[in-house]
Amino acid sequence: MISISAQENKVKTGWNFGALPTITFDSDLGFQYGALVELYQYGTGDLFPNYYHKLYLEVSRFTKGSGIYRFSYDSEHLIPGIRFSTDLAYLPDEAYDFYGFNGYDAVYRESFINDEIDDGDYKTRMFYKHKRSLFRFKNDFSGKLAGDNLLWVAGFAIQNFKIDSVNVAKFNKGKDASERLPFVRDEPGLYDLYQQWGILNPEEADGGLINTIKLGLSYDTRDNRPNPMKGIWTEAGVETSQTFLGSEETFGKLYLTHRQYFTLIPEDLGFAYRLGYQQTIFGTVPFYYQSQVIVSQMRGSTSEGLGGSKTLRGILRNRVIGDGFFYGNAEIRWKAIYFNFINQNWYLGVNGFTDFGFVTDKIEFTEPNLGESEYNNNDFFKRDTEKLHLSAGAGLRVVMNQNFIIAIDLGKAFNEQDGGMGFYMGLNYLF
Repeated sequence: MISISAQENKVKTGWNFGALPTITFDSDLGFQYGALVELYQYGTGDLFPNYYHKLYLEVSRFTKGSGIYRFSYDSEHLIPGIRFSTDLAYLPDEAYDFYGFNGYDAVYRESFINDEIDDGDYKTRMFYKHKRSLFRFKNDFSGKLAGDNLLWVAGFAIQNFKIDSVNVAKFNKGKDASERLPFVRDEPGLYDLYQQWGILNPEEADGGLINTIKLGLSYDTRDNRPNPMKGIWTEAGVETSQTFLGSEETFGKLYLTHRQYFTLIPEDLGFAYRLGYQQTIFGTVPFYYQSQVIVSQMRGSTSEGLGGSKTLRGILRNRVIGDGFFYGNAEIRWKAIYFNFINQNWYLGVNGFTDFGFVTDKIEFTEPNLGESEYNNNDFFKRDTEKLHLSAGAGLRVVMNQNFIIAIDLGKAFNEQDGGMGFYMGLNYLF
């Protein structure tokens, strides 16, 4: 049955699952292949569309070596009175984005990476990349503090970052001589230049262990977790890394996130927005951790930015990096078509969005003097130019049983310093 209006959902019981093959292509990373699956335990169906237990598993790889290996679990019923979420992941990335610090204060030059721009500036397609591998074990807990809506939030995470220059030999394998990338020793990327200039010190340049503890409060009146139609979800907390916990550095970050949801047409059309603020409040944060956006629960394989699929869609991943930043998202969400298929409840959703963000507290460093090198300072640094980064776009959602959500988004940056278009395919609404 297909309908353009809300339908009576069939109550689901027992175990249900959604699966999605991961097949994409990137000219440098190669083909992505693998699969992901979400399992839901609805029990007798008395909680539907809420669930007793949710498990997620993804195994996917790119032919040039990057990959996602992830398992997560979420439940309010494993520990009585406490919501528990755990996430175990290994995320090797052969070409992780790095554009420098403080947003527009760090100049992005497309001509450095695009050999089709005929101005003699081309360096290498990997100029704004480095290699990163992340092992992450993240655990989050929450419970009622007063009434049904005010919650305490706590968590701990073990995260081991390994950073290095791009493995050019891997990307050159099987390519004609005219398509091969220059080796780092001949054409260093921005990550390598930042080390040469002393902006990145040797202790942080190769990564390290960051173990964190998080404490906070949450106020939650959402009517539905996967895609709320009304309510508020506001969080505030502090995350700290301490050397006595085995971390490379001691630091603390404050985070504030406010989300609100409005019904425009009952069941079918809603408006949602998110405002977030994050600030280093003490200590020195290693450069490789500055891209982490603190959340109470993972909604994807990463929570990073600003820029990219989880924060500013259409803007280059990690384009906006600072000691403090502010960001926001606004979305119109329409459940356009409802239908039943393979004995499951489905709907097709369409959303239009705009995303924005900017650095509120800049990372301090000494700008090098490049007067006698092949570069000019204005190739990389332009002081006091940071301002609002803005993008907009549209997306499609394919949703089964109100919980398993296939998400496709296309975003466009408004400023060429932020890139061009971004296409993303994954799971879940953004917030």
